[in-house]
Amino acid sequence: MANERNWAGNYTYGASELYVPDNVEQIQELVARSDKVKVIGTRHSFNGIADTEGSHLSLAKLNRIVGLDRENSTVTVEAGIRYGELCSYLHDNGYALHNLASLPHISVSGACATATHGSGDGNASLSAAVREMELVAANGETVKLRRGDPDGSFEGAVVGLGGLGVVTKLTLDLVPAFEVSQVVYENLPLAKLEPHVDAIYASGYSVSLFTNWQDAAINQVWVKRKLMDGAAAVSIEPELYGAKLATSPLHPVPGHPAHNCSEQMGVPGPWHERLAHFKMEFTPSAGEELQSEYFVPREQVYEAIAALADLRERIAPLLFVSEVRTIAADELWMSPCYMQRSAGIHFTWKRDWEAVRQVLPLIESKLEPFKARPHWAKLFTMEPSQVQAHYRMLPQFRELLARFDPEGKFRNAFLNRYIW
Repeated sequence: MANERNWAGNYTYGASELYVPDNVEQIQELVARSDKVKVIGTRHSFNGIADTEGSHLSLAKLNRIVGLDRENSTVTVEAGIRYGELCSYLHDNGYALHNLASLPHISVSGACATATHGSGDGNASLSAAVREMELVAANGETVKLRRGDPDGSFEGAVVGLGGLGVVTKLTLDLVPAFEVSQVVYENLPLAKLEPHVDAIYASGYSVSLFTNWQDAAINQVWVKRKLMDGAAAVSIEPELYGAKLATSPLHPVPGHPAHNCSEQMGVPGPWHERLAHFKMEFTPSAGEELQSEYFVPREQVYEAIAALADLRERIAPLLFVSEVRTIAADELWMSPCYMQRSAGIHFTWKRDWEAVRQVLPLIESKLEPFKARPHWAKLFTMEPSQVQAHYRMLPQFRELLARFDPEGKFRNAFLNRYIW
């Protein structure tokens, strides 16, 4: 396991060994006899949230669909399944998830555990779809949690940050399958964004703003619109508040070819082939990038963007692209969107950590008036006390961690620093 790294290559794990169990029984045995253990997923985290000084456990072989419940509109899956694999099955059976992240390559359990979110004014995070979960606790016993459990454990466990145990199964809420049409608009001046920000984000089922911060403008606006039942297409306007309709498919990063991106130009297609920005058959590169993201109140998204515009000259040279998406509120204790409609301001950085590390405090200072919450699995430099202050259910979460893992078997340096 020596020198194993994450997807981006910026983090080297400290685990002494890696196990890839075939079934839950093997997981129970491993957890029961381990002093320190941690699940490692598809390695799309950019910090040490999934690290351990003990044993790493991969759920790569627990990637099956357990069952589709048409009566309750749910699907139960093993925790190692990736979204791209699950989505094709759901669509073929007439169902959909309400939301997807930018990449379909990430695992369901990893996305839910870190509140990785997706996009849309009316769409809560991927974690919000979880109705039931099964995990192996520190003593090796299997525990089942369900939405509505009277002790509130479920709302604390879904975004569990890997601290409660090894999640082995998840039951997700489904919606009927739907079609989506995606178009891209170019060059939206910030001056136009200010009076129209709400209308722009309301113009689609999911809307993303992309900028490289080189100018006082949004380079691209990606608008994903849900087709109404029976509709063959949606009406496409040539302008969106001054931004011009793109005449060819685009990649979010200027100058990159668009063939790996989901279909654009208003061509209707299945939800799972449009809501993600990239195609499942496209395997992301070996990284060569860093990522940060901060969540601010949805009502203050323009003000937050305007505050960051003061740092354009510091941000732009280090950046591939920045994306701003909106997310509906949820009731999950450790979600950055807990009881708050939010906007995620995302940065995809060039792989120069020393330079990025210098600019992150400047960004965090600009976003401090908005009580910004960092993405748990990405890069940030905020002090633990500042992060903790934004989570009013943190004391209850600590109690939950202590109940499921009294000896700290699933704790690591990251949790010790930012949770405890």
